[in-house]
Amino acid sequence: MAEEEGGAATIRSTIAYFSMEIALEPPMPTFSGGLGILAGDTLRAAADLHLPMVAVTLIHREGYFRQRLGPAGFQTEEPDVWDPDSFLAELPARVQITLENRTVHVRAWSYRVIGYGGVTIPVYLLDTDLPENSPFDRTLTNQLYGGDSRYRLLQEVVLGVGGVRMLRALGHDDIHRFHLNEGHAALITLELLDEAARARGRSSFSDEDAAAVRSRCVFTTHTPVAAGHDRFPLELAMSVLNRSEILDHPHLFQHEGELNMTYLALNLSGFVNGVAKKHAEISRLLFGEYRIQAITNGVHVATWTSPSFAALFDDYIPGWREDSFSLRYAFLIPAAAVQEAHEEAKRRLLDHIRLSTGVELLQDRLTLGFARRATAYKRADLFVHDLERLKAIAAKWGHFQAVYAGKAHPLDPAGKQQIERIFEAAAALKGHVTIVYLPDYDWEVASLITAGVDVWLNTPQPPHEASGTSGMKAALNGVPSLSTLDGWWIEGCIEGVTGWAIDPQRADGGTPVERDSAALYDALEHTVLPLYYDRKDQFAGMMIRCIALNGSFFNTQRMMLEYAVKAYSR
Repeated sequence: MAEEEGGAATIRSTIAYFSMEIALEPPMPTFSGGLGILAGDTLRAAADLHLPMVAVTLIHREGYFRQRLGPAGFQTEEPDVWDPDSFLAELPARVQITLENRTVHVRAWSYRVIGYGGVTIPVYLLDTDLPENSPFDRTLTNQLYGGDSRYRLLQEVVLGVGGVRMLRALGHDDIHRFHLNEGHAALITLELLDEAARARGRSSFSDEDAAAVRSRCVFTTHTPVAAGHDRFPLELAMSVLNRSEILDHPHLFQHEGELNMTYLALNLSGFVNGVAKKHAEISRLLFGEYRIQAITNGVHVATWTSPSFAALFDDYIPGWREDSFSLRYAFLIPAAAVQEAHEEAKRRLLDHIRLSTGVELLQDRLTLGFARRATAYKRADLFVHDLERLKAIAAKWGHFQAVYAGKAHPLDPAGKQQIERIFEAAAALKGHVTIVYLPDYDWEVASLITAGVDVWLNTPQPPHEASGTSGMKAALNGVPSLSTLDGWWIEGCIEGVTGWAIDPQRADGGTPVERDSAALYDALEHTVLPLYYDRKDQFAGMMIRCIALNGSFFNTQRMMLEYAVKAYSR
């Protein structure tokens, strides 16, 4: 399955993984958040497992954005420009695509994901910044999730149609599965339909070709939130693509009078999955006529384990990087050693906070962490819904503190308002509960927070959380979660063993927000704080169980083995 190339083992590419964003290295802003981080972790695990894979994405020369926060939490954005020459190798291959009846030239840059043992997976980052293109077309691969609907659709043509053509130009003719990571990549299917028709000597494709394409495509949907599914007016789709088949094959390309990328992917994929068991259930309700299975997300163990815990695992669990499931032997690690490793991870976080914000958090105080994309359904402000209740809890148990981070999409005013509410609450709680909001949330900050806090806080509005992976990263580092029962936490929560559920059924009446916040405060006051301050040995036992039970299972090695068996080998 692996061949030698320039002295390094390179995987023969039989699975093509397409994603609008992929997190490859911290200094490369080719991702916005969880979807991109998952894509990168997927490739790292695939390389570790020697899975035959190649990946395609866009170069995103201006990244997602750099976040600036004013004194009151007002977010502003600026481009996150980076130098591809410092990380990538430009390839000589060129392909052409047609956008709005004009020719656009596309090149690719190469990056290699190196797995444990040295096997690499090639990643091709598509780029339209070429002198042959118009000034506008040169910008099509600049911004991740930037611009308007037209810009987004043009980008998705570059990714889907341009990506397949680039693979062919680079000699990847042996692809037997195309994995669509979210609907952004759905236009892969259009190019594959054209290939199938040409192979049969036809100038246009048929339902027979659709069946052939369907047998080769795997589709992973990541969101039950309507805004997460790209859809475009037919007039715009016809203008961009100029393809009569969109009208001639409405059962493939249309849903409710639009080009809906999720439905296009569903219609032309033989295997479809959600990213947690609950998410698959919700997706089956949303898309009732489709068979949707569940493969719960994971995180790449070697990437997200902090230095202090990596050293600890090296001592007590040799081979943990090769075999993620071996983390179950965390039960053999002395509690004192786990506590010491955590204190070191916490010191690294608090040092970063002091240097970047000037805020001095205390090593011996319970520290909660919340770092997610700032958007309405994730409810970052649920923790500060009742300031007087928080003050009363602090008066009873003593000072505790919280660390926040997260970007709001530039066009999401509700998300931006959530950040401002956190800042407002932090000022009102001063002297009672210390809250710090770290600006410009990125990969490195995520690593520090998930490992360095004492309890991971997560408060999505069910059933809108598809999976979530931040709590999985925390579990690898012995950090238990306090979370609403949604996404992966439904599977990972063993009450009082791996963490705690924010269960509104335990709270009295009121609005959903009032019940959820009351349940959060009850758990914090009556369970979490007493355990942390009064029963340190029991808290350390929970940390060990987080690693042994959740860290050993909710990882991308297990996830990719599931894909290999359920999706790729069918």
